[in-house]
Formats: sequence, C-alpha cells, structure tokens
Amino acid sequence: MASIVRDPDGRKRILFTAPDGKRKPIRLGKMSMKDAETIKTKVEALVASLLSGRSPDDEVSLWVGQRDSVMYDKLAAVGLVPPRAKAEAESTTLAAFIDQYIASRPNMKPNTLKNYKATKRSLIDFFGENRMLAHITPGDADDWHAEQVGKKLAPATIGRNVKRARQFFRAAVRKKLLVENPFTDVKAAPQVNKSREFFVTKEAAEKIIAACPDTEWRLIVALARYGGLRTPSETFALRWGDVDWERGRIRVRSPKTAHHPGGDSRLVPLFPELRPYLEAAFDKAEPGTVHVIAKHRSGSANLRTQLERIMERAGVAKWPRLFQNMRASRETELTQHHPLHVVVAWIGNSAAIATRHYLQVTDADYDKANLGGAESGALGAQNQAQQPAAGCGGEPQETTQAPDNQGLVLSGATCSDTALQGVVPPRGVEPLFSD
Repeated sequence: MASIVRDPDGRKRILFTAPDGKRKPIRLGKMSMKDAETIKTKVEALVASLLSGRSPDDEVSLWVGQRDSVMYDKLAAVGLVPPRAKAEAESTTLAAFIDQYIASRPNMKPNTLKNYKATKRSLIDFFGENRMLAHITPGDADDWHAEQVGKKLAPATIGRNVKRARQFFRAAVRKKLLVENPFTDVKAAPQVNKSREFFVTKEAAEKIIAACPDTEWRLIVALARYGGLRTPSETFALRWGDVDWERGRIRVRSPKTAHHPGGDSRLVPLFPELRPYLEAAFDKAEPGTVHVIAKHRSGSANLRTQLERIMERAGVAKWPRLFQNMRASRETELTQHHPLHVVVAWIGNSAAIATRHYLQVTDADYDKANLGGAESGALGAQNQAQQPAAGCGGEPQETTQAPDNQGLVLSGATCSDTALQGVVPPRGVEPLFSD
C-alpha cells in the first residue's frame, strides 16, 4: 500500500513499500490531491506488478509512457520503472535502430549507403531480425567479429564492418539508448591491403587504350591513368565547359568530397599525356554536348566489366581495383617530380590518405636506388684517387683562411698555389647563408 504525505509547505510525497521491504518516498511537489491520488494508484499498481513478476496492464503502461522526463525519472529512481533510455532500448530492435539511423542521414552518398546496408545485413544475419538493441553485449560483439574472421573475409572488409557497427552503437549511446558501446573494444583490422596494390605502367595503359573500341573509351582510360580522376564519379561529372584549353587546366567536379568545405571541385593540369585523348574526343563530340563522356555513361559495375574485356583483347593481365590502381599509379608517378602538397591538390586527397592508400613502391624505385649506389661508389673511388694529387706528395693538408677572403690555400704546400686556389671557390669557409 502507498500513502500521501502533506508537507508543511504544501508539497506532497507518496510513501510506499518497495518489493525489497524498504519504505521509499516519491516527492511530487505542489499539486492537487486528486492528481496525487492518481499517482498513488499507479504506484500501487507498479509495485504489485513487480511483486508478481508480470508486466503492468495496458492502462498503467500507457500512463507511465506518457509521463514527462521529470516524473518518469522519479519513478525510475525508486525502482518502479527502468531508466527511460533502457526502457526504449528494450523495445527497439537492432534492425529498426539501424534503419532509423540511416534514414536520419538523407544526404548520404550512394556508395556510403550501400556500405552501411552491407554492414547492417552482416549484423542482422548474426544477431537476428528481432534482437533488441539493449540485449547486445560486448561478448556478443566479440562473437560477431569472430564469425567475420571465420568466414575468411578480407581484413579490410572486416575492419570497415567493425567501424560502421561501432558507429551505429555510438549513435545509440549518444541518444542515451545504451550506457556503453559493446563494439568499443572490438579491434578493427587495418583497411590497407597492400596485396591489392598494383602499379599500372604507361606501357600497359597504352596497350589498353589501343584496344579500346572508340574515342570515348580511350579517354575514360586516359582520364584515370593520366588525369588521376576517380572513375566513374569524376569522369562522368566532367563537362566540356570545365576544360580550360588556353591555360591548360581542367576543373574536376568531385561528388565524393563535395560535402567537405571547398571539396566540390579541384583544378588538374591538362597533362601532355592526357591532352591528345581529350582533343580527339572534343573533335568528335556532337554540337551542344555537355558532358565529356556522353555515350558510355553507365554504372560502375558495367564499366569495370567492359574494361576487363578490353584488357583481355589487349593481352594485358587483369589487376585488382582496376580504376583505383590507375589513379594510384598516376599519383605515385607525379610525386617523383612534384611536391606532395601539389600532387594531393591535383588528385583530390590528403597527404595522409595518399601515403596510406595510394603511393606505391615501384620497380623503378629499386632500379634508381641500385643506379644511385653504383654512382656513389664510382664517385667515392674517384675522390680517393684524386686525394694524393691534391696533397702534393701526401703531405698533411691543413687549410687556413687566405688573406682578403681570396679562397683557401694549403698551408706548407710546395706545388702551384695558384692552381690550388683555383680549385676552391673564393668564398671563405663561412656557411652560404642568405639574408
């Protein structure tokens, strides 16, 4: 049973005996006796349901659900109802929450949406369609991860799934549906798979271009390999109005980075390797054509399939991530001749992303290192051979500052001082600093 207590200041309290036998108060503040009586009745019903181990009837449940946060929290504080976040989580399924989360982000890119749905399928396949959000524990998250590994999925795929799952549950914590994120301690494998890297040489690119069926296809390959464009998104977004023939620049529209400040487009040089293919396509474009690629505007899967057929005709073996590796090859190539901050501005990524996901070590790098080592050895031998001559009979060579800063002379030298002075520039020994 419960009772109503009137305090001297006009405030009211409800005193009731909890299932554990303790007497507990619920402070109501100032309200009418009629309203206090209603609350007292509901409190008694909630106590009865706890004692019987049954859920409250529909009328009491509806009344509880309609309470504002202040009153609900008072009921939760004395153990009559679960905390509201927990109560909502208890009635929210994993599938429903992920659907709500995805729906709350209407501006999501198509590929991002596809990836989120793939992670949702992975979670639902493991936990079930009707698994309650609040019933997923850190141990359950570990089991899901172990199943991913057991399926022998690529480490990068598992890593992406873990990060998205962590993102879903982090949103649930922020909405106070959960106290903790069960995926916090699940390790996400690195998303860099070096085994899928492949440097596409210019020779291979030219073979593929020669086997292309028409001018537009030749340009598609050239834009990826020589322009470093994302294919198909940036290639299909390119318009003839974006090409500045006079200044030798192309404005590349980037749907992938458009949500970043200033990321909607970038300027790319009209590289000499790219220009002939762009000019050929321009000459063949119908009057009034807006997009550079007009005839072959298809989905990425179809584009990839067609490129595989072209490569087969060209006698070039297929490599992983067909268009991505052409773009990465171009960025790797450009960094050999231009500063990294310039190259990433042209390619449209950051230095960190370029280093982690794009830049590759090529055979040419090893060849250059080997050549450099040979040259260094030859130079060392040459210096060693010249040393005795410079010492004029092997005498100790002590250098001193010449008068009037006229260069370096060898102290105690017995051969031609004039000749020796001509070898060293007349700048003295001070470092060559400039103000």
